[in-house]
Amino acid sequence: MRPADLLRSSTFRLAISYMALFAGSVLLLLGFIYWSTVAFMMHRTDASITTEVKLLARMYQEQGVNSLLSMVAERSKDGDRESSVYAVTGSGNKILAGNLQGLPEPRQEKKGWLNFSYGDSSVPGRVVQIRGRASQLDKYRLFVGRDIGENIALQQLIVQALLWGLAIMTALGLFGGILMSRRVLRHIEKINQATREIMAGDLSRRIPTNGSADDFDQLATNLNAMLDEIARLMAGIRHISNNVAHDLRTPLTRLRNQLEILRDGLGDDSPHSEQVERSLDDADQLLSTFSGLLRIARIEAGGLKANMKQIGLASLIQDAVELYEAVAEARQIQINTMLNDTVTVLGDRDLLFQAVTNLLDNAIKYTQQGGKVELSVGKSDQIAEITVADNGPGIPAYEYDRVVQRFYRLDQSRNTSGNGLGLSLVEAIVKMHDATLIFSDNKPGLKVVIRFEPESWPQVY
Repeated sequence: MRPADLLRSSTFRLAISYMALFAGSVLLLLGFIYWSTVAFMMHRTDASITTEVKLLARMYQEQGVNSLLSMVAERSKDGDRESSVYAVTGSGNKILAGNLQGLPEPRQEKKGWLNFSYGDSSVPGRVVQIRGRASQLDKYRLFVGRDIGENIALQQLIVQALLWGLAIMTALGLFGGILMSRRVLRHIEKINQATREIMAGDLSRRIPTNGSADDFDQLATNLNAMLDEIARLMAGIRHISNNVAHDLRTPLTRLRNQLEILRDGLGDDSPHSEQVERSLDDADQLLSTFSGLLRIARIEAGGLKANMKQIGLASLIQDAVELYEAVAEARQIQINTMLNDTVTVLGDRDLLFQAVTNLLDNAIKYTQQGGKVELSVGKSDQIAEITVADNGPGIPAYEYDRVVQRFYRLDQSRNTSGNGLGLSLVEAIVKMHDATLIFSDNKPGLKVVIRFEPESWPQVY
């Protein structure tokens, strides 16, 4: 299974969609958890600072500045320097008490909250992140703060954990999507392979089941039951066709023989000779049409694939040209060939020969006297092609799909002999070889290409 097929599969896209939806939901949940945790931590810190500021401010109001300075000095000495900072400043922002060397003048946020950082002299290279609140007490300024470095580190740790969790979840979702898609695609590929073989004519092919009774097993069981019914109906049709072939061909042949006997018994001067000849032509036409229909039916049923061999396309074309050379000369039509003797394909030589002769017969039939017909065999990028081109009236582009239908005849061909089955037979033979029949404008005339794709046959030498 190619990675491109996996990525284009609807199962993989569905898995990715569900993964994206789940990841988005989880991301919103984790974001809410992060926001709630950070908000709780900041609220707790701010509440502690606010409470201490209020206590110290009340002490100043009740006991005066000396009691305040003593309390701040005591707390600065006994407290954890790494977590709590204090400062009381007077005029000129001079430190009167506290464990700050100086109170900076950072941008003041609403309600007196300050955020700043300073270098810790006790630990080289360490930067202390401070969040605190300043309160104006008459001509003094009180600042109480906390070191929020641990809070910031914890926030970063939470963010990293969330990102790692999201990455792991995405990787697991992607891996799970790939595994699920591969499993589903294996089942689908089994069904596709079976259907391709069935469309190629192998009506005995069935979709394998694994006995798990899952959805795919039920689908395969239903399809196999449908194929069994189709095979039964096809067998009945073949049986009826064989009976019809026997019941109609025999009397038609007998009628033709009797007409021949009647014609031989009549003299050339008999007034009925012309009528008998027309009846013989009609009988031959009926027999030819009937044989053509039966042959197309057998080809489409896939019953003629046993004769597949490696055949050289150049020799096949040469034999077809030799067969129609006299007819072309009689109409003064030039047949040109351009053949690659090294191109071979896997196919039934007799059927491909009939397809080429049908195309060549049409080309000669509809090419004006003095015209030319070109046949070629070539290969390009491991694609083998048989080309038959003429400079006749051609076929309108909108008729390309119709001319391969049974009994369909163009307006310009209704005055010529034929039963409208030639191109239908060519189409059936081409499909049996998993090839493609392509019509195009030869400017002027018609170009018909039988293209053998590399997937449809082992190799081109």
